[in-house]
Amino acid sequence: MAPGLWHLAQWGAQLFPGHFFQSLAHCPFHRFMDRAFLILALALLWPLLRILGVNSWKDLGLVSPAGQGSRLLGGLAVGFITLGLVALLAVTVGGRTLVHAFNLARITGIFLSALTTAAVVAVLEEVLFRGGIFNGLRRVMWWPVALGIASLIYALVHFLQHGEVTGPVHWYSGLALLPAMMAGFADVSALVPGFFSLALAGLLLGLAYQKTGTLYFSIGMHGGWIFWLKFYRSFTTDVPAATTWLWGTGKLIDGWAAFFVLLLSLAVACRFRLPAKNASLAMSS
Repeated sequence: MAPGLWHLAQWGAQLFPGHFFQSLAHCPFHRFMDRAFLILALALLWPLLRILGVNSWKDLGLVSPAGQGSRLLGGLAVGFITLGLVALLAVTVGGRTLVHAFNLARITGIFLSALTTAAVVAVLEEVLFRGGIFNGLRRVMWWPVALGIASLIYALVHFLQHGEVTGPVHWYSGLALLPAMMAGFADVSALVPGFFSLALAGLLLGLAYQKTGTLYFSIGMHGGWIFWLKFYRSFTTDVPAATTWLWGTGKLIDGWAAFFVLLLSLAVACRFRLPAKNASLAMSS
């Protein structure tokens, strides 16, 4: 699928000279690989969910947004505070340094891009991983086991490396790139703690879904994380001889600081108890 999406973007750039299609056409090939995986997963997920008895958006956890604002904002606050704390500490102690060579227009553009990406990706991935995979698994097994499996799948997909195609893009370019995308699992320094931080993130998002019975808190928290990941990467840069094992790189979540913050957040979430009304809703879902 990825080569087809790539060629479609080039064709669109020739027909429409606007900024959107031009920037889309210049995206690296791995971005089209990511979108192809997501499209394929969503397309195949729905028939499977129908077999498991998921027949509506409500069954996925997307109930009417009326009255869900507090959950969405609560999740957003948790996402902002957790990774925001890691970002702030990293910059304060010199693990990363701020980039100052930006004008107001550039800052605004980055802010809006991060906000848009956070909103779109959070909704799509929560529907896929929590409303889809976790929801489907917990219908056929004990929900803590389903949560663990779904979280590992979530980490696995996000830990794939971003290899790149050199030369022309052919119909088989996506298949040729797959071995390079798996190379990250041979790199212990990248695997620990990055992979485990992603698994913790999956556990937190799934636990929020289990406890609230809807996807809104998970979407908010996920969106807050993605916003920080995009913002942090754009506005900070490496510091020579910095302790990257602790503070990570521009990815933010590949250091031990992020791992322990997420671990602490998970411990707090496990002890959190919902009111009886909300708890019954969550268990019935």
